[in-house]
Amino acid sequence: MKKKSYGCNHYATSCSTPFIKLPVLPQQEFRYIFPKKVRIFEYYTVAGGSKRIFTDQDALKEYGTQHILDPESYSYSNLFINGVLQPSSNYSVQKGLLIINTEDIPLEKSPVILQMIKVI
Repeated sequence: MKKKSYGCNHYATSCSTPFIKLPVLPQQEFRYIFPKKVRIFEYYTVAGGSKRIFTDQDALKEYGTQHILDPESYSYSNLFINGVLQPSSNYSVQKGLLIINTEDIPLEKSPVILQMIKVI
């Protein structure tokens, strides 16, 4: 009885080894940088069209109690007027005060949002 051949066997001399090589990966060093924790405080108001100084009393009551914090108590701030991020030279912040430093004032009914970010 004749044996069936299903490919190379240990008796065959003409079989070649498969040309499959696994890639050799270089040694890598991984460093994990954990993100810092932050706290974000926000102040919301609406411009009246005639003022450039906003206080804690101008805050929208619908968003709860809001305060303009002392700049020494947070890391940095962002000011958005009518949805547009303002450069830091356009405003200054003191405890309880937001002062717009530009010649023109925000248009009436424009939302004014001061974002105060504290990196912990």
